[in-house]
Amino acid sequence: MADVTIRVPASAANLGPGYDAFGLALGLYNTFRAQPADTWRVEVRGEGEGRFARDGRNQVARAMARAFAEIDGAHAAARVVCDNEIPTSRGLGSSAAAIVGGVVLADALCGGVLGRDRLFGIAAEMEGHPDNVAAALFGGFTIGWSGEGAPGVAAVSPADGLAAVVVVADESLPTRTSRGLLPRQVPHADAAFNAGRSGLLAAGIALGRGDLIAAGLHDRLHEPYRVSAVPDLAEVARALVEAGALGAVLSGAGPTVIGLVSADDDDAAFEAATRIAGRVGGLDPGRRTPQALRIDRTGAAVLTG
Repeated sequence: MADVTIRVPASAANLGPGYDAFGLALGLYNTFRAQPADTWRVEVRGEGEGRFARDGRNQVARAMARAFAEIDGAHAAARVVCDNEIPTSRGLGSSAAAIVGGVVLADALCGGVLGRDRLFGIAAEMEGHPDNVAAALFGGFTIGWSGEGAPGVAAVSPADGLAAVVVVADESLPTRTSRGLLPRQVPHADAAFNAGRSGLLAAGIALGRGDLIAAGLHDRLHEPYRVSAVPDLAEVARALVEAGALGAVLSGAGPTVIGLVSADDDDAAFEAATRIAGRVGGLDPGRRTPQALRIDRTGAAVLTG
């Protein structure tokens, strides 16, 4: 009987000014293994263990079922094992990883018939916005958008020489709670500010320009309103910058804070990020030890099957 294993990266959305549009895939992974079965059974190990449904209500299973519905002669259910490294409800795309993992697993079990674009459409529909699922599926730096018809994505390969440092909080922050803090309207000046900074950030990542990345990592659309839920945001961001990061922003809805690091190539950037992570100090005891991460440039990958 077929057995498929896939790996899906974590992702940081928004990246400051790119609210609900930018995504960056990170070298922290959930690994999913599935085998066709008559009924759903899901085992979760690592992050989130003991917290999620173990049957067809599980998010991975629901994503698989949604993809199965698109394929003639697809399986009815599966036995799934999830080995999770991505912290849940911390702003690192755990929900997107589960959804992408589910649709890619289902497609792989059926011979890979849907294609990445259709898988992206299904995943974005289930997630409700395209930023995290785009990065998790395609890897690298992505710009997603929604509008009339299907969601769109531009997958951009970051210039060589980029890495990240993440500072994860012990306590979770559900995306729905964080979104609920945002106002219905924002000042025109703030919207104009973000338009310019998002252009700088995207150009900096694509071109490998640390100066543009540093200038672009500033936001006025969502971070100021989320401070009440992440009161140490400014403190953590300042500690990352003082340790050597180009800049630091909320990862997704938070509470994780991410700092970006550039160097001559990816290996040098990761080494620099490791040094920076070791220099960050004086953080709230509710924060985990800072962690250096590579940029994932592959996205969701089928390992076996």
